Amino acid sequence: MGKFLLVVLVFAVVTYLVTRALQQRGPGERPTLQRPKPPRRPSPPPRMVAPDDDEDFLRDLDRKRLNPPDDA
Repeated sequence: MGKFLLVVLVFAVVTYLVTRALQQRGPGERPTLQRPKPPRRPSPPPRMVAPDDDEDFLRDLDRKRLNPPDDA
């Protein structure tokens, strides 16, 4: 009878310690069966477009260079 009580006591202590450890981890840290999502890479900041990068601006410069206005 003494060995049985010792086994029950050890089981109770182990159960208590596991329960306390799970409580201290918090609700957001419980293991899940789903695969964790990979961290998202931050998107690069929006790039500023300078006039020499703007397609419309460059096209207009080409038009002006090829067909100069007649000011004479």
